[in-house]
Amino acid sequence: MSLLSALFVLATPFFGFTLTPPSPSALSLPTLAQLDETVDVSAGAAEAAPPDEADESATDESATDESEEGEAAPARDEAELGELAAQIRQRQELGIIHRAFGIATWASMLVTVGLGLIQYYNLYGFFGSQADNPCVNGNAIFGQDQCYGDPWPHRIGAIATTALYSTSFVLSFVLPDPLGASEGPAGADLELHKTLRWVHLGGMIAQVLLGFMVGQNWFGLDRANHFDELQAIATVHQVVGLTTFGVLTAAGAIMIF
Repeated sequence: MSLLSALFVLATPFFGFTLTPPSPSALSLPTLAQLDETVDVSAGAAEAAPPDEADESATDESATDESEEGEAAPARDEAELGELAAQIRQRQELGIIHRAFGIATWASMLVTVGLGLIQYYNLYGFFGSQADNPCVNGNAIFGQDQCYGDPWPHRIGAIATTALYSTSFVLSFVLPDPLGASEGPAGADLELHKTLRWVHLGGMIAQVLLGFMVGQNWFGLDRANHFDELQAIATVHQVVGLTTFGVLTAAGAIMIF
């Protein structure tokens, strides 16, 4: 043994040197349990404070809402288009019916006005006197039976015209106008047509009242004693009838031509 080796062996017990390797506890290495705790704490911290992830979650929800709204918008547009198409179809269908009733009303009123003129001529003549009219002279149109009792041909025509007119008038109000036809190229004509309907409505109401006055003898008048009064009422009745027919003709012509 050399001198240096002998000194080392002798010094070992006094200065704490050892030739054996250090124990694991002396190295202070972390155990497996400590490593698990570290991992758990790190995971908990990551879950407790993730502002970026929360923002991302909120962004995802917002994007989802916008996506749902984007999908709902076409559905609403499709529903609106379907409703618009249904209203246009309804206007076309009711428009055909309204026009048919309007033409039928015009034809019926033409016949009624003609029969009314014949009845007026038979009873009062055209600007004739009590002693000078077809019923007194014995040359009444359709025979002398037209000079007495109820004027049924004219009355039936009046009833039919009133029924047809009322139906046509109601249809004019239930017609939908989804495209604003009154504001289009033909808007002026349509507005005039709507304005004229109030004029011929007033004429129709006046005609019905005057017809009842004369036909039902509301005032207890007779041609023998009150010829002039009855002739005046009948004349007004004819003038109103002709005027109403003229306004109805104009209203119909605007839409047809």
